Amino acid sequence: GTLVKIAQVTPYDYHHPGGVAEHIIHLREQFVQLGHEVVVMSPRSSKGGIQIEEGFYGIGRTISIPGNGSKVRLTFDVTLYNAVKEMMRHEQFDIVHMHEPLTPVLPAMVLLNSHSVNVATFHAYRDSNAWYSALKPYLTFLLTKLDAKIAVSEPAREFNSQYFDGPFEIIPNGIDTTRFREAYEPFPWARDAAPRILFVGRYEEQRKGFKYLLRAMPLVRQQFPEARLVVVGNGRPEKFEDTISKYGIWGVDFVGMVPAEQLPRYYASCDLFCAPSIHGESFGIVLLEAMASGKPVVASNIPGYASVMTDGREGLLAEPRDPASLALAIVRMLSDSGLRQRVAEQGLKTAASYAWPSVAKRVLHTYETARERALVSGRREHD
Repeated sequence: GTLVKIAQVTPYDYHHPGGVAEHIIHLREQFVQLGHEVVVMSPRSSKGGIQIEEGFYGIGRTISIPGNGSKVRLTFDVTLYNAVKEMMRHEQFDIVHMHEPLTPVLPAMVLLNSHSVNVATFHAYRDSNAWYSALKPYLTFLLTKLDAKIAVSEPAREFNSQYFDGPFEIIPNGIDTTRFREAYEPFPWARDAAPRILFVGRYEEQRKGFKYLLRAMPLVRQQFPEARLVVVGNGRPEKFEDTISKYGIWGVDFVGMVPAEQLPRYYASCDLFCAPSIHGESFGIVLLEAMASGKPVVASNIPGYASVMTDGREGLLAEPRDPASLALAIVRMLSDSGLRQRVAEQGLKTAASYAWPSVAKRVLHTYETARERALVSGRREHD
């Protein structure tokens, strides 16, 4: 199609790593390769005011508020409303793409001042949201300005359609299949015969369900006495000392945070990947990274995970909060090399459909249909 000028807007500090920032970085990279012009608009951490760089506008400061079990950094700098208004008039974007459009306050400021085709992606999936209900009249007004709505997963769509009607396109998060792939060399410590199970994430967060995987380990070791659990991610191992001594758990290696470029080697060094989260995952990105690395997956059967994998196809789904169910799935996987190979091959295929180039194409297609919709409804001055 035609080349367009696109704004990507996020309520979170863009220079602070997180799912939404990653999403935007990759979309931008794909769009720019195809010749489109992309400007990112985001709050700019601790400083207020406005910062303008090539392809980046930092607007207002962020503050940290806890939410959904992890800290988020948002902007609440309403004083910059006029600056945003001026900027939007000056830039004349063809497409304005807001991420988490209902999270205060930047997306709203941009949307209210946008004369472009407006698209929004809903990333989050929560069990309920008090202020959605409280602010519903205001949010509904905002959302009449949207020409297309994207949800990253079926659970995210279901959650958001409780509050907002109209169709949602489901376009998943992408994964970097150039980064996660089979070709990595395992670490020297992985050359022994011990079966290894990999966990990646902030294991102290309750919703990650790590303690259920810990408690599954003695059951796994009854069948595979050499089995080890490799734990990658931030946290304090000592928080689990009580559980470990109470259940007589052995063979757990806490490796802490690892540099991003080393993470794929950890996948290469283990036999299977396990994600025991109990709720709050809108999208199984870690599962897809494991699949792209050619690894079988054992995950808890929660909506965000079941939306990217099917029990028996890319791996096995276990009951959430159930050490015995996890252990059973892990043992079944470790004891059947045919199953491991079959699910790993299917996993590679599934992961490929989430590669960023194909995700970006789907987003561009949504822009196109949104432009047509905007023209038909006569809601756009230019074109």
